[in-house]
Amino acid sequence: MSEAHVIAADTGQSLTAFKARVLLVDDQLIIVEAVRRMLRGQDDIEFHAVSDASQALQSAMQWQPTVILQDLVMPNIDGFALIQQYRAREELRHVPVIVLSAKEDPKLKAHSFATGANDYMVKLPDQLELLARIRYHSGAHVSRLQRDQAFRFLRESEQRLAEANLELQKLAALDGLTGIANRRRFDECMRVEWQRGQRDKQPLTLLLCDVDFFKRYNDSFGHQSGDLCLKKVAAVLTEHLKRPADLAARYGGEEFAIILPETPLTGALIVAESCRRHLEQLAIENPLAETEFSTVTMSIGVASVVPSPSSSIEQLIQQADQALYAAKRGGRNRVMNAADVPGLPSASNQGKTAA
Repeated sequence: MSEAHVIAADTGQSLTAFKARVLLVDDQLIIVEAVRRMLRGQDDIEFHAVSDASQALQSAMQWQPTVILQDLVMPNIDGFALIQQYRAREELRHVPVIVLSAKEDPKLKAHSFATGANDYMVKLPDQLELLARIRYHSGAHVSRLQRDQAFRFLRESEQRLAEANLELQKLAALDGLTGIANRRRFDECMRVEWQRGQRDKQPLTLLLCDVDFFKRYNDSFGHQSGDLCLKKVAAVLTEHLKRPADLAARYGGEEFAIILPETPLTGALIVAESCRRHLEQLAIENPLAETEFSTVTMSIGVASVVPSPSSSIEQLIQQADQALYAAKRGGRNRVMNAADVPGLPSASNQGKTAA
């Protein structure tokens, strides 16, 4: 737990209304009582004392003082070693330490500061001076804690905001009905994968899928059943994606698309046929469909290209769309490779698919 949390939690006060928490470490009880009397009646100061130096570190960890008054000469351990122990603990590293020494010795002072002390006083100091130094060092320490707490809250707020923005971006990229990528996400993915394919000289393959006779399905069962049907189609397509870079998207209405980066045409045709067969095997009833079993099926057009400056995303989409149109003309419920389409459709049919 951080210093700021400990102080705020243990005192029941916020960092804007704190008490100076003094820990005196001195083996002489007469000194302990003298300092206690000096601090008595000061409502903004809380006093703790330890006369056994072996318990000083544990007490400091427990009480989390805002300032430590530290004697230098004690049995079994000296004050310098204790200061080093404080500084070795993250929870106490920045707690101000005021050395209380019996000697006005420049060498002791210099060594105290070198060890990590913040101040040096000869005991017993004047009451007003002691109070002033306690309040000064405690105030500076709590101000630092307040600053760190504010920065921490700011970082946490920024992190929460970033996470919320990321979630909004995810939601903005998803189709509200099917839960897969929407047309906006499809367009973004195509741009990214096109650039990647052009840089790495790897194929980019696109599948355009259209549910056969979907309008007739809606006419037979209503829009709620139609929505459920589209969800099932989306689930089928998603199930056959094998790699993280593969993307299934709702292209519009009952049309779907699958982007397969770094996938050759042969592999993409296998994926397309697996998707087509899977939907067929679900045997979703569509009594008005002009198919062999009067069930929901889909037609798929497949096109593949190694992106280059002489080609474009629009051309790839058009090729897949032409293959889809050919699959529709050929009887639906089939996969058509753009490379096998004997001729281009007329200009009036470009960019269109049969219902």
